[in-house]
Amino acid sequence: MKLSTITCALLGLASEVAATALTYKLVANEKACFFATTKKANEKIAFYFAVQSGGSFDIDYEVTGPDGNVIMDGQKERQGDFVFTGKQIGDYKFCFNNEMSTFAEKFVDFELAVEDEARVTIPSKQGSSPEQTSALEESLFKISMQLSTVTRNQKYFRTRENRNFSTVRSTEKRIVNFSLIQILLVIAMGALQVFIVRFFFQGARKGYV
Repeated sequence: MKLSTITCALLGLASEVAATALTYKLVANEKACFFATTKKANEKIAFYFAVQSGGSFDIDYEVTGPDGNVIMDGQKERQGDFVFTGKQIGDYKFCFNNEMSTFAEKFVDFELAVEDEARVTIPSKQGSSPEQTSALEESLFKISMQLSTVTRNQKYFRTRENRNFSTVRSTEKRIVNFSLIQILLVIAMGALQVFIVRFFFQGARKGYV
């Protein structure tokens, strides 16, 4: 088992977030695990993945809590987008399993994010009313949510583009292989016809003599 540990800290507009996004290549018969650490109870954990290329664009996954219990799992999934509450403090393990594949390697895009639900308050200026500050906080929160939606849509379109491009390459390869086989068959048929014609003419000459 190959283990990797990733830690990245970001400060969001509406909350404190620790997140990472990577693309990982799983070779055949490989199982790779990654970890996200929660420092407080009941933090939100976001888990996103999408198979970009390789095989049938599917992968097995498993999410395990700090106590070793399986929180969620799936087999032969192409992509997933989940959010759950980490009730325990500690390391949450996210594993991708490509042991079902005997020769195909797969590229997996994934993102892990740990978010504290407590919203960041904006310091108020002198002379500003609480209503103005609250309205500004709500605007920032809505902008943050809209940016998250745009990011997820970009990931979705990127996945579709990669899969369609892979399908086009696979179709092109099949067309080239079929064309080569067809050319070889035509050449073989021509050579066989020449051999048969020469055989008949040689037989006719021997009968005439």
